[in-house]
Amino acid sequence: MSENQAPSSWEPKIVAIVCNWCTYAGADLAGISRIQYPPNVRIIRVPCTGRINPFYVVKALQAGADGVLVSGCHPGECHYLTGNLSARRKFATLKRFLSYIGVEGDRTMFTWVSASEGERFSQVIKGVTEAVRALGPARNLVKQL
Repeated sequence: MSENQAPSSWEPKIVAIVCNWCTYAGADLAGISRIQYPPNVRIIRVPCTGRINPFYVVKALQAGADGVLVSGCHPGECHYLTGNLSARRKFATLKRFLSYIGVEGDRTMFTWVSASEGERFSQVIKGVTEAVRALGPARNLVKQL
């Protein structure tokens, strides 16, 4: 087994930082609709993705998360008008920075999920889990105690 391959029993730890108004509501809809998705994700609810400090993503990776998902309202649907567009700009810059320091692109993802898209939320979580599982455990930013 190479250094980047994960043991067959390994499951990725994924942190999802989601907007309260759309993605969190979509996750709630998936739950009450009993739509199945991998249990690997831990959700952090924020008022708006535009208020996410990019270093929250870095901190999650340092703390041992194998992947981080940031998800908010679709463009034009933000409850704070342009918060999601601000988040998209910050996230694009963050992805370039993470790539520069050696973090694989699929470890961090940005998506749009509305409150009525429970099925889409499930598909996004499945996609993120599969992408991170293919990369194996994160080792680049994890702080060793």
